[in-house]
Amino acid sequence: QVQVVESGGGSVQAGGSLRLTCAVSENTYSMGWFRQTPGKEREVVASTEADGSTFYADSVKGRFTISQDNAKNTLYLQMNSLKPEDAAMYYCAARLSGGLCLNPGGMDYWGKGTLVTISS
Repeated sequence: QVQVVESGGGSVQAGGSLRLTCAVSENTYSMGWFRQTPGKEREVVASTEADGSTFYADSVKGRFTISQDNAKNTLYLQMNSLKPEDAAMYYCAARLSGGLCLNPGGMDYWGKGTLVTISS
C-alpha cells in the first residue's frame, strides 16, 4: 500500500506564498495536487508524470509550480500570489499507471489533505 502524506498548509494573506510537500512511500508514475472546498467537487490543480510533463489548471497557471524530487519520492507545490479563491483542502495523489491524470477518479492513492486558508 502506497502511503501519501501532505504537509505545508496553513493560513496566509492574499498575495502571499506557501509550499506544500507530499511524501510518498514508493516511486509512482504519475502524481498530482487536487483541491476541494465544501460543496464542490475535487478538482485538479497540477499534475506531473515521470517524464517531467506537467499540467496546470487555468486558474493557477503562472502562480503555482509543481515539482518533484524523485530521489526522495517527494512532490511539491509552490503556490505564489495566493488569492482568496485558492483556499481549500489540498490533496496529493499518486497512481502507478502512466500519463498525466487530471481526473480524481483516476488516481490510486490519496493523502488526507492539508488545509490552506487565505485571508484578504
